[in-house]
Amino acid sequence: MLGVVVTETLYLTHPDLSEGRLAKLRAAVVNARALAGVARGIGLGEHVKLGRGEESTGGREKASILSDTVEAVIGAIHLSGGLAVAAEVVHRLFDPLMATAAELGAGLDWKTSLQELAAEDDLGVPEYIITDEGPDHAKTFTARVRVAGGLYGNGIGRSKKEAEQAAAETAYGELVSRRSPTETDPSSGEA
Repeated sequence: MLGVVVTETLYLTHPDLSEGRLAKLRAAVVNARALAGVARGIGLGEHVKLGRGEESTGGREKASILSDTVEAVIGAIHLSGGLAVAAEVVHRLFDPLMATAAELGAGLDWKTSLQELAAEDDLGVPEYIITDEGPDHAKTFTARVRVAGGLYGNGIGRSKKEAEQAAAETAYGELVSRRSPTETDPSSGEA
């Protein structure tokens, strides 16, 4: 249900965008991290019934639980109120996220953007180096990116994927600034 409404909305709102760009926009909106953000925004975690184990390990803030709960709520609304009501709820919850995603450019998916930048500059495929610490139920992951023999970026997250995206974002910025120093150097006389 969520995917259908988001896909249709993005296509109708941005008919000039390529299929690849629309797919990136959709992926930026329909993913566990984005859904968990929506759940946090409406305080959904406070209303989830959890077992003692999940309650004691911070389950109300786990992205996987929150994103699954958002999908379940949208499904329940669809079953009880129909397609039009469910679509209205999806719009209320996700339209701001869709608008923000459309403005992000490279930030839609930092790993893909970094890979494209590395390919453009013939730097090879980025390799992610992940470390973790903490107990299994509350791990923190740290990621760095090896590109062309150098280490770039630094990302921290509750999942490997989240840490990799954060590392890719900072690595992208570092490589772009390294790429064209005359654009940022006021003494060069160029803007």
